[in-house]
Amino acid sequence: MELGIKGRKVAILATDGVEQVELVEPRKALDAAGAVTHLIAPKDGSIQGMNHDEKGDMLPVDRPLAQAHAGDYDALLLPGGVKNPDTLRTIPEAVQFVREFMLSEKPVAAICHGPWMLVEADAVSGRTLTSWPSLKTDIANAGGRWVDQAVVVDDQLVTSRKPEDIPAFSATIVREFGNRLYQASVDETSEQSFPASDPPSSPTSIGGTGAARSP
Repeated sequence: MELGIKGRKVAILATDGVEQVELVEPRKALDAAGAVTHLIAPKDGSIQGMNHDEKGDMLPVDRPLAQAHAGDYDALLLPGGVKNPDTLRTIPEAVQFVREFMLSEKPVAAICHGPWMLVEADAVSGRTLTSWPSLKTDIANAGGRWVDQAVVVDDQLVTSRKPEDIPAFSATIVREFGNRLYQASVDETSEQSFPASDPPSSPTSIGGTGAARSP
């Protein structure tokens, strides 16, 4: 739904070793729908994209992670590639960046090895998702339910398995991001018109440091 996504800011968190097609193609779909996308990385300059085992393009970074804040964005995209999330999950600031999106119930999409970041952010317990098959045990050990499907939508979370799923993944994130952001804007307008007696919980008070779904 372009109505919900047009003009909205979507963060794409990645670093060297990212599977290029898993970043570039969903980003094209989001841009075409009117979103404003920013590639965020732990370093400034550019990151190395990969086409499986071969080097791809150098992808320009829009904003270094140190200058990025989850509160400035409406949604998050986590592309895969083995090295990319394996590096990011060792960086506390990157893990916290992902955690804040999940805690705030903002739309998040992850493909292939990207869900490793969700595991590290303690955000898969009680959720159903998919990924590259080698992450199945990691997801199960973290309390999630892994399924072998091209695209899985679980509340604000959209996941896919591999590059071959990208057409369905891209179409789904545009639709789901748009729907959720549109609904969020409706809810915000309603709240401003009829404010609740108590303020909403802040991200730090929802599940402590983790972002798992409550049972």
